[in-house]
Amino acid sequence: MTPFRFELHLPDWLQAELDGPSHAFDDAEARMRFAIHLSALSASQDDGGPFGAAVFDMDSNELVSVGANGVVASQCSLMHAEIVAVVVAQRRVGRYDLAAAGGRYELVSSTEPCAMCLGALPWSGVRRLVCGARDEDARRIGFDEGAKPDDWPAELARRSIDVERDVCRSDAALVLERYARGGGHIYNAGAGD
Repeated sequence: MTPFRFELHLPDWLQAELDGPSHAFDDAEARMRFAIHLSALSASQDDGGPFGAAVFDMDSNELVSVGANGVVASQCSLMHAEIVAVVVAQRRVGRYDLAAAGGRYELVSSTEPCAMCLGALPWSGVRRLVCGARDEDARRIGFDEGAKPDDWPAELARRSIDVERDVCRSDAALVLERYARGGGHIYNAGAGD
């Protein structure tokens, strides 16, 4: 078998958001508006779906990383916005556990996490999750979000991850709806192309 190397390359438009001028992210709404901005940009690209996420330092409110859905472009079902944002954050801070060395990081996601992203959160080291659109908003346009515990926020709280939901929910859900109305690709496993 030919060996291969896994590398994550952010699309130019997403890298530009990370490298661009700093913004004031003083509250959860400002941070969510940025994640929604990423989701709208992602929806307009051929390589992404309508999901955006970002990781912030909870002490300084500084942007640490960005993420957008890259499933189609990468041909990898793992490349959800939350996963990409966490991977970039871990690489930038230089550790796989964002909570190590006293780190306090927040993941802001334009839509509640699917089952896969939810499962990854306890091992990421994030200490807070802020969500815009609800799971049912993504399901309504046809995305398969997988099986999740009914009270998943309480499950995360038991793992010392605070959850805030419905931040700018209508704006985040509007990006999903526009994506669906515009004929955006709904890429569920087993559904074919």
